[in-house]
Amino acid sequence: MDDTVTISVRNLVEYVFRSGSIDVRLNAIDTMHEGTKAHQRVQRTYGEQDLKEVYVKADITVDDLLFVVDGRCDGLLMTEPLITVDEIKSTSGDLSRITEDGAPVHWAQALFYAYMYAKEHDQAAMRVQLTYVQTETEEELRFVREVSFPQLEQYVYDTVARYAPYAQQRRKHEQARNESIRELAFPFDGYRAGQRKLAGAVYKSIEEGVRLFAKAPTGIGKTISTTFPTIKAMGAGMLQRFYYLTARTTTRAAAEDALLLMRGKGLQLHAVTITAKDKICFQTEVRCEKDHCPYADGYYDRINGAVLDILDNETVMTRSVIEAYARKHMVCPFEYSLDLAYAADAVVCDYNYIFDPRISLKRQYAEMKKRTALLVDEAHNLVDRAREMFSAELSKSPFLALQRELKGVHGEGYRTAKEVNDYFIALRKRSDGAPQLIERQLPEELVALVDAFASAAGQALAAGISGSGGGLLLDTYFAAQNFVRTAKLYDDRYVVYTELSKNDVRLKLFCLDPSQLLQGMGKGYRSHIYFSATLSPVSYYMDMLGAGEDDYTLAIPSPFSKEQLDVVIKPLSTRYHDRDESKLPIAKLIMELMDERPGNYFVFFPSYAYMNAVYETYMELKEWSIPAGSESDSEVLLQRTDMSEEERDRFLESFQAGNERSLIGFAVMGGVFSEGVDLAGDRLIGVIVVGVGLPQIGVERNMLRDYFNEDGKNGYDYAYVFPGMNKVLQAGGRLIRSETDRGTLVLIDDRYLQNQYQRLLPEEWKK
Repeated sequence: MDDTVTISVRNLVEYVFRSGSIDVRLNAIDTMHEGTKAHQRVQRTYGEQDLKEVYVKADITVDDLLFVVDGRCDGLLMTEPLITVDEIKSTSGDLSRITEDGAPVHWAQALFYAYMYAKEHDQAAMRVQLTYVQTETEEELRFVREVSFPQLEQYVYDTVARYAPYAQQRRKHEQARNESIRELAFPFDGYRAGQRKLAGAVYKSIEEGVRLFAKAPTGIGKTISTTFPTIKAMGAGMLQRFYYLTARTTTRAAAEDALLLMRGKGLQLHAVTITAKDKICFQTEVRCEKDHCPYADGYYDRINGAVLDILDNETVMTRSVIEAYARKHMVCPFEYSLDLAYAADAVVCDYNYIFDPRISLKRQYAEMKKRTALLVDEAHNLVDRAREMFSAELSKSPFLALQRELKGVHGEGYRTAKEVNDYFIALRKRSDGAPQLIERQLPEELVALVDAFASAAGQALAAGISGSGGGLLLDTYFAAQNFVRTAKLYDDRYVVYTELSKNDVRLKLFCLDPSQLLQGMGKGYRSHIYFSATLSPVSYYMDMLGAGEDDYTLAIPSPFSKEQLDVVIKPLSTRYHDRDESKLPIAKLIMELMDERPGNYFVFFPSYAYMNAVYETYMELKEWSIPAGSESDSEVLLQRTDMSEEERDRFLESFQAGNERSLIGFAVMGGVFSEGVDLAGDRLIGVIVVGVGLPQIGVERNMLRDYFNEDGKNGYDYAYVFPGMNKVLQAGGRLIRSETDRGTLVLIDDRYLQNQYQRLLPEEWKK
């Protein structure tokens, strides 16, 4: 086993010296972050002989482990009586709150850099300087210490010794993990048709360090076909970890099931599932402040013990496992899962944790990424999700409310909120009554005003001011920060879209094409594996997800026979203006199908309004024509917009083989029941898809259409047809899930007979 531990100074000292509580207010505004402008401003004051951004490295042996520790110090002041390491930290908070002994992590960083330099250049002593910069006032505060080399060496070795137990645990686990991977066989008796081909393509893509875009049919077993070869690549030394990225809880469960299956075959792999904060929070109100949450109070004092405990005793750390250990150690379960993610071999989480610049996992350094693969499940969802991640919007109403609340309470907060509100008032006047404005030019004036507000809001939050409801100021602060951050990304792939109503003004920096930004956020990872049953047409998804010239594509045909699926097209118009006339024919068709072959059915609609209208018509028809309690009577379930997780689970659990009565589930395409749902055998014998799934015609979709038309592509296909038909394919894909499944698929719309839509249907649907 390799006994070398490579780690950055920052990661090491944060593990050892982090202490205190989680406080989302102070973490948001007062984390000593590397503010580039503040750093550069201080560094410009250096003398000609002084150095900046100096890379340093040292080998340190503790407990039979060789620690290769490196980092980059902000400044080396060569003209002082003693060579001085300058560590610069910036904050929007009040400098008077900072004391010399108040930041052990910062001193530790600087002392490590001083030791590294002194050791390499044979210095008997060093000066260590912490320079704090207030980002708004440019005020500076400095603390200086003189330290001999023996003192530095003792400090560094003592610190590494405190990290060593964790490193030893990781090394011991890594050895057991690799041995178990070498012995791991494919966890089924054999490969399904197409599985071996997909698994081989995944392994080859990781080996060559490229992206793979794989269209693999529903029911083939994509999860095991992607995770198994990735784990084998880990055992071969190509990878240290992988992320399994999903858009939905249902597909997250599939990844956990695959990992549990392989654990049952002897695999020893640390896997962590990250659950959204609002779902996993133990408190009735999500308020991450030590005064309001005992799991936030003192979190950093307990987290290292909590991490070691769970890693010593668990492998697949699902939500329930994490919750149990979080309660045991009194730590926030959400932050706990994030800390565990940096130690894990596999992380199952939402796309956001890699691709969203607001919440991506920040402590991943370049060397870690080089040994990490991304498995992107249901990758067709990432296009619209990425547009959301890279867009930002602001509304007038919160600034008006804060202007009123902060008056006489916080002068700078009041002034900046008023200036943003005044900008929106002027924008409404400029619109001359138009309900929307579409502009290509970034509103630089608004960006500057929002930036000033964010700074003032940070100061107000530090003073303990929160706004109405306990969180208005904090929420608006985050929105302002995101707006300013997004403005820095703004280019010709964006548009400024403003909606004006009687009561409010909403302005959005709308990302039309996220491909290059996805490339940037995914840069540095060894390989990206994008896979979905509906990655069609693959050229569209490669374009929108930022494919490169050397990347691979793979299309695996369905392993199921055409005889398993009976496809019927009913050429009825479901266009918006024909929907009232279509309600009764669709309701009758559902009833006829239930009479011909009783069982469990899903009926998918393009919108809730259309679904509810047909549902009401069907229930009236059913009441009029079928006596209650007769054999033809069926149970009917209706999807709602406000269903809880428990209600959704009960909805799906109703689909059981051998139900006494037939069951119909009315649901929407693109919703939670149309993707990632596996109802094998007689749990589902029929699916009816109403319409071609086109998104509702609207301003934003039309902006996408116009943008891609200008870019030389078919804008209507990019904005409407491709996303719509993807929903159709996903909904229809709920039906045939295994070699023994049989079912009827009914496609209701006359457009299914047109070539534009026919060419997007899978071969097994074409008869």
